[in-house]
Amino acid sequence: MLFRRAARVILLDEHDRVLLVRGHDADQPERSWWFTVGGGLDDGEDVRAAAVREVREETGIALAVDALVGPVFTRSAIFDFFAQHCRQDEEIFLARVSSADVGALSRAGWTDVEQDVIDELRWWDLDALAAVDLEVFPEDLAELVRSVLVWDGRVRHLGLTRE
Repeated sequence: MLFRRAARVILLDEHDRVLLVRGHDADQPERSWWFTVGGGLDDGEDVRAAAVREVREETGIALAVDALVGPVFTRSAIFDFFAQHCRQDEEIFLARVSSADVGALSRAGWTDVEQDVIDELRWWDLDALAAVDLEVFPEDLAELVRSVLVWDGRVRHLGLTRE
């Protein structure tokens, strides 16, 4: 089983909208899902540095490391992607940005794989996100986000999920 550590970011604007990515697996193009910005750590990379790098690469938004709150959640997921069985252990941070400062989102930092499997980036109102028909990861994301809008300093482990 392929294993990697990952950094993910719940990126919120001033209206508590969360920026999510919608993607699909090239081996299952009919299935797509929404997920938080982020990805795998490079060899020797610090998890916070990876979180900031992933936000910049996937969205064009330049965050400072000290803009990250948390990790607010940790999570382990087992899933299939590109015909491989994978386990990913994630640290999930929270960060806030101003929509006025963000401007247009950029795909300039996307890898070839991301260009093939990422379908869109979208800001989601939490009520709309809670009602969406597609799968969302982590599960119950709207409620998870609401639980950390004012973070109490506790890191919550979401457990092992099979996607």
